[in-house]
Amino acid sequence: MDIDPRRLRVLHEVARRGGVMRAAEALHLTPSAVSQQLTQLEREVGLPLIDRSQRTVSLTPAGRVLAGYAERVEEELAEARRELTRFTEELAGPVAIASIASVITHMLVPALGTLAERHPLITPVVHEMEGSRALNELRLGSVDMLITEQDMSLPVPVHPSLLTHNFYIDELRLVAPPSWPETPRTVADVAGVPWVASDPANSCGQALERLSALHGFEPRRVHVTSEFSPTLALVAAGHGVAIVPTLALLNVDEGEVRVSEVRDLGARRLDVVTRLSRTRSGQPDPVQAVVIGAIEEATKALSRSLVGHLRAADPLQQPGEPVA
Repeated sequence: MDIDPRRLRVLHEVARRGGVMRAAEALHLTPSAVSQQLTQLEREVGLPLIDRSQRTVSLTPAGRVLAGYAERVEEELAEARRELTRFTEELAGPVAIASIASVITHMLVPALGTLAERHPLITPVVHEMEGSRALNELRLGSVDMLITEQDMSLPVPVHPSLLTHNFYIDELRLVAPPSWPETPRTVADVAGVPWVASDPANSCGQALERLSALHGFEPRRVHVTSEFSPTLALVAAGHGVAIVPTLALLNVDEGEVRVSEVRDLGARRLDVVTRLSRTRSGQPDPVQAVVIGAIEEATKALSRSLVGHLRAADPLQQPGEPVA
């Protein structure tokens, strides 16, 4: 019985993603091609692997057994690739990175330039993705590392077989329209004004919830956004105040918005999340470690430029710093 390991990978994707369509998307194949590979694999083993009697595709008992072995083959091959990098003079290979938009713009773009110069055989692939979908893709292996944001007041999630590395603390700031007669100086100044509020699921939305609960007011959420660019555009146009991370202010020209002196709004933490290597417990593989190093280097340079950018607008600004 000869089994093509490439077809085992197809079975593996169908098993863990729960269907042909999702497996085809992950493998960058057509559903027809996936079905053909499965049919050929059934011929090779001489057993039905897919139960086609129902409307949804499911594995037969034999299919589930073989899928379990397919998963082990994938893990062993991935581990072999990681181990072989120790014997090469140059690190090489693809690295898929899922990230939030603000980090792509300000940290990943310069980091990719550094990687291209120092490690030309490493080929990063960036996906703008966040939340549960991104975490699921990391667990499934479709991405190799995930950059997340989280409110500093919340405990860091503990995920089995995943490693979380904090690389930046980004202070949250209150911004107001430049057309207003005065910049808000206290929380009382913004208790009754219109707000450009963030989604409650993200750090800026959670900060507004904390602020209003602590000071006993119900914010007038006139607008609700999930991205910083439209948030800042609405504030600049005079439609309300907002809470944004300091990093987002790099997109703002001097005088476009007013940055309030109100502090203690909290901060968000930016983390790199990777899968744990079985043989290097607690450490990412060498290629991923190089990518993380380039991100941290870009973050340090960004922090220095951020100091100058904010001081030009407000000498009291103290932006966040990379985590040592």
